[in-house]
Amino acid sequence: MFTIAVFPNVTKANIRAILDRVLAFFADKRVCVLLPAKEARLLGHEEYGIENINRHPIDMALSIGGDGTLLNVCRRVYEQTVPVCGINFGTVGFLIDIELDEIETKLQKILDKEYHIEERLMLSGYVVHHGKKSYKGSAVNDIVVTKGGLARMLRFGLSINDTRIANYKADGLIVSTATGSTAYSLSAGGPIVNPHVKALVLTPICPHTFDIRSMVISEDDTVRMRIKAGHSDIFVTFDGQKSFQIADEDEVIVRKAKNPARIVKFGDKDYYRTMKEKLLDNA
Repeated sequence: MFTIAVFPNVTKANIRAILDRVLAFFADKRVCVLLPAKEARLLGHEEYGIENINRHPIDMALSIGGDGTLLNVCRRVYEQTVPVCGINFGTVGFLIDIELDEIETKLQKILDKEYHIEERLMLSGYVVHHGKKSYKGSAVNDIVVTKGGLARMLRFGLSINDTRIANYKADGLIVSTATGSTAYSLSAGGPIVNPHVKALVLTPICPHTFDIRSMVISEDDTVRMRIKAGHSDIFVTFDGQKSFQIADEDEVIVRKAKNPARIVKFGDKDYYRTMKEKLLDNA
């Protein structure tokens, strides 16, 4: 039996109505539908709830929300490497292939296996503190090192692989995948990179120099950032959702993750048309 885990964004108004449509569609199908226990309780569907859903065997994950919800689900099921499909109930939905008026049609295509999977590079982030390296998490869009709101600028010692590239002051540095090039990196002046390009984008945030600009590098490169600040108001953030405070003199390492995100696509949406409609026309 096909098992699908549904991850609704409970902060969205009227999310219950969309979830009810999904559950009604699968009700007479040979499909096992699961919900995270907390979300199931909040939305009145306790019968579908399961604790520790990230560890439960599933065939596909379905997010209901915006791009941020999809990113969160990709990280939640990272170790399982299952496909992730999204229903757009957000403001942009650039990564998502199901609009509200397509729910039943596209869910049927999933059951009929009329879809393909795009593998999108994910990043792994590590912090070296007093010589000890620890894994902090994965990201689909970007890993960002930045100062706190009132802190002074950070001094970055930037290396790629074993080569020291630059030392400079800035408010932060974004290490983005091609997928994430249309997110925070774009806002900071970085280029748009087609997600099929095997690249990372390094984009400084408010650099205090004319000598450093956004760089496009190989997805196989390892990025190292040695942080000097004279204060501890320093943070490393994953997809703008998961954040850790780090210390002065710590080193942040970012490299390609062992597993990609596997995004469900239906072949009816062109990347550049989607970029125009959802990013440029709505700017």
